[in-house]
Amino acid sequence: MFGSAMLKRAYPVIGLYLASTLGLSAKTFNSLHSFNGADGANPYTALTQGSDGNFYGTTIDGGANGGGNFFKMTPKGKLTSLYDFCSQANCNDGQYPDTTLVEGTDGSFYGTTQSGGTNGGYGTVFKISRKGKLSVLHSFDASDGAAPYGSLVPGAGGAFYGTANVGGANGGGTVFKITPKGKLTTLYNFCAKSSCSDGQYPVGGLIRGSDGNIYGTTHAGGDASCTDGCGTVFKITPKGKLTTLHRLNAAEGDYPYGGVVESSGGVFYGTTGGGGDNAAGTVFKMTRKGKLTTLHSFDVTDGATPYALTLGSDGRFYGTTSAGGANYNGTVFRITAGGGLKTMHDFDGVDGRMTFSGLVQAKDGKFYGTTYFGGDSDNGTIFSLAVRQ
Repeated sequence: MFGSAMLKRAYPVIGLYLASTLGLSAKTFNSLHSFNGADGANPYTALTQGSDGNFYGTTIDGGANGGGNFFKMTPKGKLTSLYDFCSQANCNDGQYPDTTLVEGTDGSFYGTTQSGGTNGGYGTVFKISRKGKLSVLHSFDASDGAAPYGSLVPGAGGAFYGTANVGGANGGGTVFKITPKGKLTTLYNFCAKSSCSDGQYPVGGLIRGSDGNIYGTTHAGGDASCTDGCGTVFKITPKGKLTTLHRLNAAEGDYPYGGVVESSGGVFYGTTGGGGDNAAGTVFKMTRKGKLTTLHSFDVTDGATPYALTLGSDGRFYGTTSAGGANYNGTVFRITAGGGLKTMHDFDGVDGRMTFSGLVQAKDGKFYGTTYFGGDSDNGTIFSLAVRQ
């Protein structure tokens, strides 16, 4: 219905306990859990460490009803399924959860589902307690957006900001604000300008910048030299005034997935899924005024199709690629602010393959993440990576 932007079924097309020490014990990779379908399948998003020290997350498939689930995992890898989506008739409680959860000030977690809801299956915004009690805050109806993918970001007064991948007034997606009680306000409809030069199909998570504005990316729109546009980086005020900061092109990188992160001095870092010197994706930095510099072009041997970046406590950035690497199953990498990249782990299929999400650095200093496939049943895994600082 909405063209090429329905990511759940499009982009997946583009365990065993394993502990291995890599290179003088400088980094240690551990597989913590292999999903088996019943406890979920195909985690699409990063984990969130709750204020209680446990990790919380979702799988986009699997569970009792095949619509995904919500789980808790201890730092040692003990996983407990807490809620199975599609537990209600017609999946009115949501189907296919697809965003990294955000913990609210009330201790509950907030997120979105790509499908389901009470208005024709266009997706939902939900909150869920640590014990798995779910409340649907909003069901999209296409006119106010559909298929939300970008993770929510907290704002003032307990409100959250987010994006819908498609739908809205122009079919190109939206930016919205939602209160803890579920009142949703559409702040911006993408494709409001000719040829969608303002961007379309926002998929990466939003961040709240140090200046109080909200920053994100669109997967397409902007520069028309790519099919549907190469993607954009944008800024939007809490009241909804949007500024397109940069329109990407194939030479510097195109089709970003993972949003941006802010470093010191108001400099933003992000990735593109394609483009660059080898058409395998890039890492870039951008000033607050939109001046973009490509830091690294992937060449498949060091990974391809990178996703979100995480700023580590050591001042370096950590990320994942869904493809490429020594075994063509994706990688975990580290990159400095100056562009020096090092592959930290090559997935081998047994320990996971194809990650479509970023990493979280936990209180213990380790990085935790998920893979979409791989593990004992090829339903995906959860892993940790310890790095000597």
